[in-house]
Amino acid sequence: MSGPRRTRETMPPVDAPSSMRRWLPLVALVAVAVLVVAMGWHKLLTLKNIGLNYEALRHFITHNLVAALAIYFALYVAVVALSLPGALILTLAGGLLFGWLISTATTVVAATIGATIVFLVARSSIGEGVASKVGPWLSRLSEGFRENALSYLLFLRLVPAFPFVIVNLAAAVLGVPLRSYMLGTFIGIIPGTAAFSVAGSGLGSVIKAQNRSYSACVAKMPGGEAACPYTIDTSALVTKELIVAFVLLGVVALIPVALKKWRARNAAIEG
Repeated sequence: MSGPRRTRETMPPVDAPSSMRRWLPLVALVAVAVLVVAMGWHKLLTLKNIGLNYEALRHFITHNLVAALAIYFALYVAVVALSLPGALILTLAGGLLFGWLISTATTVVAATIGATIVFLVARSSIGEGVASKVGPWLSRLSEGFRENALSYLLFLRLVPAFPFVIVNLAAAVLGVPLRSYMLGTFIGIIPGTAAFSVAGSGLGSVIKAQNRSYSACVAKMPGGEAACPYTIDTSALVTKELIVAFVLLGVVALIPVALKKWRARNAAIEG
């Protein structure tokens, strides 16, 4: 004997307004990001623009340090929250303009806040939808990730092979607790942020030399600015040794997970 049919009256009601509210933050975030890219505003964030305005920026910072830090902080939060390219350029610029110590502290907090915005928005929209439809394999992966969320997040943040925005979304989909996410992000980005802030703090003489060369070229060449290159090579900043150091730090972050599994295996064998 079959059970009673579920009629339209017995189906659970769909709360359309609630569903719209759940997706609205994600739609707004994507819309702002698309607008910024469409207008080309993200292209203004280059070492050339920062270098050509280096003296003016330094003068402003000298007389308006708090305001300058607030602007830098807000800009960094926006870049990370909108998942725009340019975070590395901003980190280098922070070290160049504020010094590596102030820059590292400000950047780590700003990046953590920006990443948390992405996490919360993704968790409330994509995360909830995926959680209701996941298969057994993803459910087991999610449980294992949540059980060792801090160690896994530290590994993903420390190793540069994993894009920042992908880690943000993956953590939301896998149901990482907010506290673990924020702590793992904050601690995990400190080494990389400090390294690139220190690198940026040493670019002052390079930028001054490039500005002199560029100005001389503009004065001599008939084509002016269009005919004169302005290049600051940042590829040398990311060395093999630096990458290996980050990977080793990531491996260290996974040691507690390995020890936990080893102890559980031994306990199962002894039991």
